[in-house]
Amino acid sequence: MLKYLVPFLEAFFFSVFFLFATISFSHRFFLEKHKSSRHIHLKRGKNIPRIGGIAMVLAFNLAIIFDKNLVISPELYGFMLGTGIIFAVGFWDDIKEIFWKVQLFFQVAVAVLVFIMGVRVYYITNPFTGGIIRFDSSLGTIFSVLMVIFWIVVVINAINWADGIDGLSGGISLIAGTTIFFLSLRPEVNQPPIAIVCAILTGVFLGFLIFNFYPAKIMAGTCGAMFMGFSLSVLAIFSGTKIATALLVLIIPLVDFLWVIGERFRNKRSLFQPDMNHLHYKLMELGWSQRKIVFSYWIFTVIVAFVALNTRIFGKSVTLFLTVFLAVIFLIYINKKILCLKNKRTEKY
Repeated sequence: MLKYLVPFLEAFFFSVFFLFATISFSHRFFLEKHKSSRHIHLKRGKNIPRIGGIAMVLAFNLAIIFDKNLVISPELYGFMLGTGIIFAVGFWDDIKEIFWKVQLFFQVAVAVLVFIMGVRVYYITNPFTGGIIRFDSSLGTIFSVLMVIFWIVVVINAINWADGIDGLSGGISLIAGTTIFFLSLRPEVNQPPIAIVCAILTGVFLGFLIFNFYPAKIMAGTCGAMFMGFSLSVLAIFSGTKIATALLVLIIPLVDFLWVIGERFRNKRSLFQPDMNHLHYKLMELGWSQRKIVFSYWIFTVIVAFVALNTRIFGKSVTLFLTVFLAVIFLIYINKKILCLKNKRTEKY
């Protein structure tokens, strides 16, 4: 287990060191440049640095380079190069907010890059028969690249949009990374290199979470949130498809992402125009504390992760259907509660 523990600890200490350094210098050089009503720290009179992604990307790539058990394959090189591109775009947005179409362009571009470098969906498992559907033909390759692009872009934005309150995106990412780590060690999967990368990633996330848990000393920012989403999405398909498991573990941010997209489409608003319609903001409107929201997310994610690790593909499909159903019912209930609350306020005044 040392080959997993050592890179985990290296990544953790790298992350803590760089985060501490970032916090120390950010107040002088990189204070938040663009302000929005969505930034709840500003409402409390605080200006928290939004560039935690700097430390995470540095810690991750250094730990990868220093690990003697890892061979920098084309796939891993593409992964590392992708984190650099994602970081650069996200950091640009953190310093000077950029148009959503620019972000989307680079997200698609980095997905194509890792696909070219070998991070591909070579097959999927039929959830009903358990059979393997391979993508060996030319048509299959086209389907594979579209699936990789869609998956990476959706997960990047789902995690980015979940980065609204302290400890939320970091905690979910830590649980997801840990889940993929244990999945990589299962006998039927048996991917030690992927487990090492996961160990490094979870070390980075844990280090970040120490500084990001409420009350946060630093935020992930766009660069950090996009890095977390990109890393998890790539690991889910890196050298063997684990998308079903990752899909389950990330079900809350993914359902919330699709729900918000649906609301914006129904209200004829820009699909990528920031707002306060995310689930965590709605729960805060109902009086939930940040810690209560975060712990609720974490507990649910851990339960689903445990189920995902202990079920086959059909069991995952059933669990996915049930969790999506429950999540949608919960969102409908929360929306009705908020509507009732707004009506009461209107009647009062």
